Amino acid sequence: MKRPKITVIGSNMVDLISYINRLPVTGETLEAPDFALGFGGKGANQAVAAALLGGEVRMVTKIGDDFFGPMTKKNLESFGINTTFTETVHGISSGVAPIFVDKDSNNSILIIKGANGHLLPSDIDRARELILDSDIIIMQLEINLETIYHTINICAENDIKVILNPAPADPKLDAERVKSVEFFVPNETELQILTEKGTATMDEVNSAADSLIAKGFKNIIVTLGEKGSLLVTRDSKKMIPAVKVDSKDTTGAGDAFIGCFAVYYIETGDVEKAMNMASRYAALSTTKPGTQSSFIDRKEFEARLAEGL
Repeated sequence: MKRPKITVIGSNMVDLISYINRLPVTGETLEAPDFALGFGGKGANQAVAAALLGGEVRMVTKIGDDFFGPMTKKNLESFGINTTFTETVHGISSGVAPIFVDKDSNNSILIIKGANGHLLPSDIDRARELILDSDIIIMQLEINLETIYHTINICAENDIKVILNPAPADPKLDAERVKSVEFFVPNETELQILTEKGTATMDEVNSAADSLIAKGFKNIIVTLGEKGSLLVTRDSKKMIPAVKVDSKDTTGAGDAFIGCFAVYYIETGDVEKAMNMASRYAALSTTKPGTQSSFIDRKEFEARLAEGL
């Protein structure tokens, strides 16, 4: 089978993960049970998931000239990811993400973009040949909006499919400039922020997603955690149920979903099948702590599927 050519244009971060009982209030110092340092960033996470599942993955991103930068590049390469356009910004720190995971596996995340904020439209122009040689492009919102808009324009002009994960949600995102993407993949919180509509119930989620379809979007996939995921198009709605697992850490589950979805969609051309596989892969990622460290490869994933996951 031909390997899907997937180019991820986006962020890398170093995750600073604190496992907590609760967050301290102002002026309070608390002891936390555990800490872990790992590689993350939505773009890098999605790239790693896709690479583990068999994608031919290329990463267009920026790293800092601190000690995290070379470590990040080496980590991407360890998964077989092409880092030709993983470039260093001098005098700027790498991106970092302090993450707090409570005893119920819920997470809260801070983002410091660092070098990620220096990925510019001119960098996309230099990577144009790589982009045009892709089956699909994956992007998120941890980089500059103008860089995202520029990339989408190039892809629209050359019939290259794009998955846009609008995370973290930015109210300044111009729907008119991103509506040509093939798949727009928010979670319910991001959907609420971007549409300014409630998403507390499934009726509200459907209504909010419909409002994006009315603006000209093609396919909306809303990831709903333990409730599953929802596909909304102009003609239909389809709910893909979640898989029940013993979750320990939900960090990176949304990225696991997108990386997996991209691989299986390009391989099969079947959106619902790709969503079904992505739901299972994302669920498995929550059974281990960390982000990239919780992702499994294709062989192990297929073994778990054969066991009846």
